Amino acid sequence: MTDIDIGIKKDDRLKIAEGLKSLLADSYTLYLQTHNFHWNVTGVHFRELHLMFEEQYTELAVAVDDIAERIRTLDVAAPGTYKEFARLSSIKEVEGVPSSADMVDLLTQGHEQVVKTSRQVLKLAQAADDESTAALVSDRMRIHEKTAWMLRATRK
Repeated sequence: MTDIDIGIKKDDRLKIAEGLKSLLADSYTLYLQTHNFHWNVTGVHFRELHLMFEEQYTELAVAVDDIAERIRTLDVAAPGTYKEFARLSSIKEVEGVPSSADMVDLLTQGHEQVVKTSRQVLKLAQAADDESTAALVSDRMRIHEKTAWMLRATRK
């Protein structure tokens, strides 16, 4: 770490960055899972799900970059290996190729988990008066809540 002075105490920056690392790991794991499902989905809803999953992983690709850059802005190294992501993520990898219905359920659960992780990071950011992280995380929550709703709606 170098000496930076952005109005957030060093201890707070470290706590926030640790939370963001978990959010990054959850987001990247969800990105990989979504991309996998995009490639492997089959069934009567193939086209609809294939396109929906593509929209979702494309959005997640931008999100992981934004989160990693926020970690760097706080002067902490961002995790960037599968090993680190597996250790930090609360979303577990899926074995094999699930049915399309199970894919939707798994992605719904993944987006809901990212919302929960975001809420934890948001509390840290708010306590440290870190508006930039709070804004980023709040935006992520809104997107993941909406995506989970849209996924749930396909199961009705």
